Amino acid sequence: MEKLKNHMDKYCSVIEIADESDEECFVELYELSYKGLEEYAYRRRREIRSYFRWLKKRDEEGIFKFIINGEIVAFLACDSNWVSYFDSKEVGEIHELFVHPDYRRRGIARKLVKRAFEYFRDRRLDLCELWVGEKNDIAKKFYASIGFRELGTWGKWVRMIREI
Repeated sequence: MEKLKNHMDKYCSVIEIADESDEECFVELYELSYKGLEEYAYRRRREIRSYFRWLKKRDEEGIFKFIINGEIVAFLACDSNWVSYFDSKEVGEIHELFVHPDYRRRGIARKLVKRAFEYFRDRRLDLCELWVGEKNDIAKKFYASIGFRELGTWGKWVRMIREI
C-alpha cells in the first residue's frame, strides 16, 4: 500500500489493489465516468460487472483503486500478461483508467499511471500500451502529456504507447 498526499487538497489518499468487494463501486464509478463517452463504454451494469471480473482474471493484482478519506474516487486496470499484436512481445497494457468527475484535474490519474509503471517495471516490462477512443480528446491530451505517443487508429480506437 502506497500512501500519497495530494498536494492540491488536504486529503489523506492511498492507492490499494482492488479486490472482489470493490466490484459494485467499480460499476458505479465506471458509469459516472463514462457520461458523454458512452460509445466507448459498456452500457449495461451486468456487462460492466463481467468486465471487472475479466480484468481481475487477466491480472489479479493489476487493478488499483485510489481512495481519498475512505472513499474510492478512481480505478486503474493494468494487465502485465498482455501480448501486443503489434510488437509481438509482452507489454504492460492499461485497460482502464477513470476518475470520479468531482476529483478530476487533481493529479489522481497521473499518480495511478505512475503506479502502473512501477507495477510493470516490477514484472520486467519496458513498454506500456493502451487504447483510447478517437474522440476522447481529453484522455489523448493527458496521455500525451505523460509521454505516450499515438501509433495509429483502428476503428474508433487510437493506440498509444510509452517506454517505461
